[in-house]
Amino acid sequence: MAGGWSAIEKALRASGAQYIAGVDEVGRGPLAGPVVVCAIVMPTDRRAIRGVTDSKALAREERERLATRIRSEAVAIALAASSVTEIGRWNIHQATARAMGRAIARLGVVPDAVLVDGKPIRTLGVPHQSVVGGDAICYSIGCASIVAKVVRDRLMRRLATRHPAYGWESNVGYGTPAHLAGLRHAGLTAHHRAAFCRSALGGPPLR
Repeated sequence: MAGGWSAIEKALRASGAQYIAGVDEVGRGPLAGPVVVCAIVMPTDRRAIRGVTDSKALAREERERLATRIRSEAVAIALAASSVTEIGRWNIHQATARAMGRAIARLGVVPDAVLVDGKPIRTLGVPHQSVVGGDAICYSIGCASIVAKVVRDRLMRRLATRHPAYGWESNVGYGTPAHLAGLRHAGLTAHHRAAFCRSALGGPPLR
């Protein structure tokens, strides 16, 4: 992110928007764990925090440092998640949309504009502007990306202490060789997405 606030956000501010909510998810692709969404409103009268970008491009220590700073400066922030059960019931796209809707509704302010990473989400139920690659080019979305990833990664590392066979302390639920080996050896936990695991292993779901 080369210049702090993006052109999109600057245009919204120029049009009178005070509360610009950035929304992003973390956890669409893993074989285990929830999808976590953050909705955040950053103060439009302050300079952008230096270093904010797509959370995946940052080292863990830098993400955690930035997440603390972002939380301290945010005007409003809300988190929501869709569980493995919800993902299995609705599919990952709809589960993510539901979590996004919940996060936006939980904000302590009513946003004047909502910016969402990725493509438009017809079922979101909230007027929004989609920004493809927004976590890398849009300040508000980048802030949401960082907070969501820090929260989800911490959750998966905690779960790793109870389920040590899968390497979640390092892969945070993604389908690494260590995770796949754990599935073959120990089978599924309640935190696994059975359909995702079946696809990754190329066969029927484990038990």
